[in-house]
Amino acid sequence: MEQKEQVLAALDALHIPYEVIEHPPVHTMEEMDALGVFTKGEACKNLFLRNASGKIHYVVSLCKDKHPDIQTTLRSQLGSSRLSFGSDERLMKHLGLLPGAVSPFGILNDPTHDVVVALDRDLLNRDVVGFHPNVNTAFVWLKPADLVRFVEAQGNDLLWIGC
Repeated sequence: MEQKEQVLAALDALHIPYEVIEHPPVHTMEEMDALGVFTKGEACKNLFLRNASGKIHYVVSLCKDKHPDIQTTLRSQLGSSRLSFGSDERLMKHLGLLPGAVSPFGILNDPTHDVVVALDRDLLNRDVVGFHPNVNTAFVWLKPADLVRFVEAQGNDLLWIGC
């Protein structure tokens, strides 16, 4: 099953309503904005990070306009040692994803539930939030509470951060 279909099947299994928008491949928030995809709700910026030892990995999802300092704000809120971006190899190993497709949906490819999902508290104040469904050619819109249900159903640790 392809990545996007896997995500949609997982949402369907949880009876989570969503809307999908297909688009050309994109790699940045600016490219997404130029396509007009952001008109539905709060598009989320997603970071794949690792701690200093490389033993703990995080998917951090933030409101698209936030730019927190990774070594102060995020490190403190995650209770982590020094943070760095995970390599493309680590991204594939831990989430089965290619660069440009990082999202909390990647935890579907984490059967050992090792990757921690950290969500920006401000996402809860949005009507609808959007993420790539593990590919960079579509966007899935859903309610924030449904995203939380999805993460909890997968069994990964969930942290709330305020950036």
